[in-house]
Amino acid sequence: MIFRPDDFIAQAGPHVVTALAAVSMLLLVTGAGWPQSTPPPPSSPAVQTPVQQGAPPQAEPASPPAPPREENPGLINELEKLWDKSKSMLPTLKSPQETIDDLNARAKDMTRDATDSLSRLTKSSMATGRVACPVSANGAPDCKLGADKLCQSKGFKEGNSLNADSAETCSARVLIPGRVRKPDDCRTDTYVTRALCQ
Repeated sequence: MIFRPDDFIAQAGPHVVTALAAVSMLLLVTGAGWPQSTPPPPSSPAVQTPVQQGAPPQAEPASPPAPPREENPGLINELEKLWDKSKSMLPTLKSPQETIDDLNARAKDMTRDATDSLSRLTKSSMATGRVACPVSANGAPDCKLGADKLCQSKGFKEGNSLNADSAETCSARVLIPGRVRKPDDCRTDTYVTRALCQ
């Protein structure tokens, strides 16, 4: 029986093929592989060159020292380097005491903010009524002035509009039977109906 790589892959199943593909991709990405064997040094008996008998041995010229050999650590060392690099990219976790201290500080800030909001609400009051919002220079209603007027009528200094209402005000000409309505016959008025006063 002749062994063919196709038969091995077909019999191995998808898990082995996937694992082999992952390992080969890792080797390609990291550029690392298993250490390669180096050729034997020239002083070994297998590679010696014959020396001429009659000639005296010649001194070899001094050669510069060989550069240090590049480290080729293999798959395991590359995986360790990848693991160390990924650990350095993770955020550092706080200790339980630091986490509790942070939560307590946040709770104090939230309590202070809630207290400030409540104190502002107790100094203010809500007023209801119906005050027209004057039309500003750009044609839009200015309900801040309307809220101020509503609050001043209740004895406060100023106010902010909480609720507004709009109504269409038309001239009596609209009520004439058979008359065609024109654009300037009606206008929309806006009123402040509720304001938060201070």
